[in-house]
Amino acid sequence: MSMQFACRNDLSELMDTEPVNAEDFAICLRDLATVNKLTLAQRPTFSWLNRVAETWPKGRTLSILDVGFGQGDMLRAIWRWAQRRGIAVQLAGIDLNPLSEVAARQATPADMPVQFTTGDIFSLSPGDRFDVIISSLVTHHMSDAQIVDFLRLMDRQAVCGWFVNDLHRHPLPYHLFRLWAATAGWHRFVRHDGPVSILRSFRRADWERYIGLAGVEADIVWHMPFRYGVGHCKVMPA
Repeated sequence: MSMQFACRNDLSELMDTEPVNAEDFAICLRDLATVNKLTLAQRPTFSWLNRVAETWPKGRTLSILDVGFGQGDMLRAIWRWAQRRGIAVQLAGIDLNPLSEVAARQATPADMPVQFTTGDIFSLSPGDRFDVIISSLVTHHMSDAQIVDFLRLMDRQAVCGWFVNDLHRHPLPYHLFRLWAATAGWHRFVRHDGPVSILRSFRRADWERYIGLAGVEADIVWHMPFRYGVGHCKVMPA
């Protein structure tokens, strides 16, 4: 494997660094949501949520916090999943970028009661507890130290469990995405940031190290296509 993939890269992503207006950012998030759908990005999260649902007490509301919600597509999908399963849910998301909140509210139907908040997950109050905390394609935006702190935070704030869904650092998806994005006509942020995201992402040894440093329990599961799901299911409430 090329040395380019041996360790995480610290290249910056344009969506994290370049200022844009709300309309332009909404287009970027819309295209990113399309990429997530085409690449089955939500599948690892729902595989884990299905495990939670199997033992969730009937009639009890399940509170879920999505960290780094982007356009809100994950939370909307969870709402539909919960409706099909007959599970009452309380859905909330937190994202650092205020333009994400604008875009997510615009893309979310009024009859989906999802709470979108602009804020820093590391500023979460100790009293802000959720049954489940999830994140999808967010941790690769963090430094190694932030990831360790994030794992500890989720383990502390999530009553029943937490789950991280992110990319596998590997040359195959890197080169395939570069070719695909060059012809797809997506937003320039998506064309640039997609390959960078893969270079900033993870191999199994990375997650093993983070889990050890954080001192938390977690399972690491590889999912097709080239994703890792890292999570922990605690004992479900009676």
